[in-house]
Amino acid sequence: MGVKGLNSLIKEHSPNAIKEFQLKNLFGRKVAIDASMCLYQYLIAVRQQDGSNLTNENGEITSHLSGMYYRTLKLVENGIKPMYVFDGKPPVLKGGELEKRLLRKEEAEKKIEELKDSGTAEDMLKYEKRQVKVSREHNEEAKKLLDLMGIPYIDAPCEAEAQCAELARGGKVFAAASEDMDTLCYSPPYLLRHLTFSEAKKIPIDQIDCNLAIEGLEMDKKTFIDLCILLGCDYCETIKGVGPVTALKLIKEHGSIENIVEFIKENSESTKYKLPEVWPYAEARELFMNPDVIPAKDVSFKWKEPDLKGLIQFMVTEKGFSEERIKSGVEKLKKGLKSGVQGRLDGFFKVVPKAKTEDDKKRKGKDAKGSKKKAKK
Repeated sequence: MGVKGLNSLIKEHSPNAIKEFQLKNLFGRKVAIDASMCLYQYLIAVRQQDGSNLTNENGEITSHLSGMYYRTLKLVENGIKPMYVFDGKPPVLKGGELEKRLLRKEEAEKKIEELKDSGTAEDMLKYEKRQVKVSREHNEEAKKLLDLMGIPYIDAPCEAEAQCAELARGGKVFAAASEDMDTLCYSPPYLLRHLTFSEAKKIPIDQIDCNLAIEGLEMDKKTFIDLCILLGCDYCETIKGVGPVTALKLIKEHGSIENIVEFIKENSESTKYKLPEVWPYAEARELFMNPDVIPAKDVSFKWKEPDLKGLIQFMVTEKGFSEERIKSGVEKLKKGLKSGVQGRLDGFFKVVPKAKTEDDKKRKGKDAKGSKKKAKK
């Protein structure tokens, strides 16, 4: 779900924190990508003309494999070195959000039944997309594909975006890539949004500098996390009547959620704000402050030569993809990974102080003498 309204607040109060880039601008960068988010996007977006998912002859859905293969290929072609992070076990607090998603899915199923006779194709597609769920099988097939492509991945112990941020903080990659704005709560140096579908949708990539974003809002990390909880996250409900503008106003005036809660309780008769009956904001804050991740220093990964024979067996023979396109993609993978290894110019060159020549030293000496004479006058 992410954090509602956070992107707009950062654009308004920390405009310098967001920069727009094209894929080519990230040449030579290593990036940790939220795989689960990608698979969800691909299952929704990669479809046939009639709006249904791509399938093979056996009726097995292949949209997630098509998206993972061709969009990863596009990143590598642009000299980017992607690695993927898959979700682990969700925290207990996320149970409420997962339950809500299940209810939305069930409601969508009922609506589809109602629209079967009278609904338009557009209406049907809207509710079909609400039924999309990334299954264990989707994840396992994506991992198998990445293995064959030579693209590294790891399984996070908990939230993928938290692990991506840890790898970026630890210097293993340049940035964390996810559409979830709550990634910023885990303090990656940079968050990349729209990375995997930038060219497909013809929109730029947003690079958000986490430190600049928080500085622009005039907060520290803990206060920023409290703001994000007020805006709405996956771990707990929000205060009824509090939207993004009000959330920012309240946190600026009171400094913490505890103080806001106290203020609302003391003014319960005169305020329109209503606190949730059960509101585990302190536990949510702890999940953001100290997430369950593998320390970056303990993680190692590398990019390998793609397995052409294995890819043809899996993607062509088993999943029905074009052999010619898979072979062409493998050549692009090989070429792209080699060019990405060359790295960026700013990784090789550093600005060093200009060496002082004898003339410089003499000139400096004369300037110093001149200054002393002026001082005596």
